[in-house]
Amino acid sequence: MNIKLEDLKNIYFRTYKIRQTEEEIAKRYKEQEMRCPTHLSIGQELVPSIYAEFVNNEDYAVSTHRAHAHYLAKGGDINSMIAEIYGKKTGCCEGLGGSMHLIDKKVGFMGSTAIVGGTIPLGVGLALSIQIKNEKRISTVFLGDGATEEGVFYESLNFAALKGLPVLFICENNLYSVYSNLEVRQPKNRKIYELAKAIGVSSSYANGYEIEESYIKLKEAISFVKNERKPFFIELDTYRFREHCGPNFDNDIGYRPISEYEEFLNKDPLVKLRNHLLKTNLKDEILLKEEQINKEINEAFLFAKNSPWPEYNELNSYLFKEAL
Repeated sequence: MNIKLEDLKNIYFRTYKIRQTEEEIAKRYKEQEMRCPTHLSIGQELVPSIYAEFVNNEDYAVSTHRAHAHYLAKGGDINSMIAEIYGKKTGCCEGLGGSMHLIDKKVGFMGSTAIVGGTIPLGVGLALSIQIKNEKRISTVFLGDGATEEGVFYESLNFAALKGLPVLFICENNLYSVYSNLEVRQPKNRKIYELAKAIGVSSSYANGYEIEESYIKLKEAISFVKNERKPFFIELDTYRFREHCGPNFDNDIGYRPISEYEEFLNKDPLVKLRNHLLKTNLKDEILLKEEQINKEINEAFLFAKNSPWPEYNELNSYLFKEAL
């Protein structure tokens, strides 16, 4: 691959950490200690893992109900995330938000919400604040293909184009909105990234399962926003292996063909990347780092389980920002 080895290692370890964290969530979910809904992105980890190579803690990002991967890729604290999913006081939302409400301002991850498309205008608003303050950072909005069917998507892109805001829209197209394929929701052969272009936002497309292609296209997209200080939209095809909401597999209900699932499973970029790195005589380093990541994940679950619950009288806290 035409990518520096150090970058490939970073991308692999980030992807591995996200995958293993969510696999551990799936494994432990049946214990009934995590009582919030959880939307796993197993199969979709590559895009945020590459994205993280080109941004820093000063750059903002917002996400969706499927936010674990974006939060961790941006550098969000894993202890706070797992504690949040367990509803504990040490969670990133004090245990009152759950899996879909993650935030870590220290690394510029400014939040995720359960409402489809709900954070698109928030990410645009953050970009407006950057422009007003004449800052160097950029804002990123992670969204799914389903969010492009919300009115707020068009309003937000129109405003971003009108004002020339430094905001990157990353559309992870996993083909499904819950159980509905893109083909029954949008006209045949219409490309989402071309929609964005029609609104006046420069755009591109990449196969999110092709490591080198995604790396190049994401690098170009982020460079455009950083240098031109204008909005950019990139659509990347990807695929989720598990059910829309929950830790299980749902291929038995028939909304997607098994052959399609197996096709994506067979070209899993995490496996592809690991095999590539193992061929470069890095076996000992890879195994040691994987062991360290597994330890970090296990310690995060232990931290969450041993953390205190929020107090009952805190239910109405944090509804409004305190006056400065």
